[in-house]
Amino acid sequence: MPDQDVILRTQGLTKAFKGFTAVSDVSLSVRRGSIHALIGPNGAGKTTCFNLLTKFHAPSSGSIHFNGTDITALRPAEIARMGVIRSFQISAVFPQLTVLENVRIALQRKLGTAWHFWRGKRSLSRLDARAMELLDAVGLASFAHLGTAELAYGRKRALELATTLATDPELMLLDEPTQGMGHEDVETVTALIKRVSAGRTVLMVEHNMGVVSSIVDRITVLQRGAILAEGSYDEISRNPHVKEAYMGTTDDEQALPVQAATEAA
Repeated sequence: MPDQDVILRTQGLTKAFKGFTAVSDVSLSVRRGSIHALIGPNGAGKTTCFNLLTKFHAPSSGSIHFNGTDITALRPAEIARMGVIRSFQISAVFPQLTVLENVRIALQRKLGTAWHFWRGKRSLSRLDARAMELLDAVGLASFAHLGTAELAYGRKRALELATTLATDPELMLLDEPTQGMGHEDVETVTALIKRVSAGRTVLMVEHNMGVVSSIVDRITVLQRGAILAEGSYDEISRNPHVKEAYMGTTDDEQALPVQAATEAA
């Protein structure tokens, strides 16, 4: 894949914890403008890999390049400022604030007043129009003035997408975006991810194979911290090594179940 087509590339990425290797020699290329999924059985190293990419963990060895720049030694805040923004498995919103105020906080960095907490609310009113645009994009405009604590779980995850978009990410890292959701919420959030991915790149860890099969362009399968296979959903679902890792079978006639559960490592 030509370098100009690759937004994120890792070479030999490895992380060991006191003798246990959680991620082993992972070389990954994420195509610009694509939705790319990391999947794998429980304990495969998916979330550890995300922690390495966003520098919540320092790699034991290997390198990480974003837009051709080596970011291996950078701190999490520096990587975020470059346009790599991550969501987490656990809902991360301010429950005591309104839905609109949550998005406005994410937008506040652009004013250059991010730490001027003593300024009045009126100084932030210029952000309201953009905040409402983002809420409309994720179907939450009618909830703008509702307390965030009152939102249903699926809508809280939609709000997280809005706050993530508010930072103008070039690369969005979504960690289990549909975890804990009912079927209806899963469909809603899946459609939102597809919609907001326009003009951006998404790298996601996801356990729901229905989500993966419906929106993902390319899949990387991890097992015991190493890459087991890569390809399209059709290629991965028929790969005998992947089927053995998930289901204990190499039956060529049996594809991966749509709802195969692969919780984050």
